[in-house]
Amino acid sequence: MTETSTAGSNPKMWFDSLSEDKSWASLWNGYIICGTCGGIRAVDGACDACGSPSLKDDPVRVKLANGEEIQVPQASMGAEGRYEDWVYLRMIEREWKRPVHDSDRFPEPSTKEGPSPRASIVILFWSYFETRIERLLRAGLRNVPERILEDALRRYSAIGTRMNDFYRIAFESTYRDDLAAAGHGQIWPHIVMIQEHRNAFAHGNPSAIDDTLVRRTVELLEAEHESWIAVFNKRAARSHNNQNQVSP
Repeated sequence: MTETSTAGSNPKMWFDSLSEDKSWASLWNGYIICGTCGGIRAVDGACDACGSPSLKDDPVRVKLANGEEIQVPQASMGAEGRYEDWVYLRMIEREWKRPVHDSDRFPEPSTKEGPSPRASIVILFWSYFETRIERLLRAGLRNVPERILEDALRRYSAIGTRMNDFYRIAFESTYRDDLAAAGHGQIWPHIVMIQEHRNAFAHGNPSAIDDTLVRRTVELLEAEHESWIAVFNKRAARSHNNQNQVSP
């Protein structure tokens, strides 16, 4: 027997509006790295981080080694930090969409005592989230000497201390406070819940990751993505402004 990934009675989620040729990794579509501040901006409109105006579509003239000049289209860097950003989202999507077989459930006396057959979605999401917190810290502290930053990241290697203790040292704030200031305060309880249940799962309570948590993780995937971009831009703009202040 198999269980379909979504029931007809379930309310629509963010990905239901995606066209058939779009994967969940398309959350990165339409975003690029700002050439002025290093923040994440939409292709159209001004940069939310530094206010740089909308990009021009005019081609750029380039002089070749032989002196010839040619016109080439303008190009911008994608907003994802690395290829794995796409991979994580595709893997989460694949786990959500695959049929669940009876063999995917663990042979406890009651299915309520085992993890969700899609528990890997929560594990994948948390790994992905940790990489983005590190990216945020590195972007916000890019003016700090590399040896100092690397040493600090080693000292504050746990995700909890990075979002609180190290974050406060670096930015005089916390990730929770930055979410609230950016208008995404509702995401913090969700992050805390995933962290607590993921830790419980890792320390002997597999049922901590149940179907409800899996569904909630998927349901808020887009909202969490947008909230992280908002905080990233807050810190990218701060780093850019600090750099400008110390420039001669």
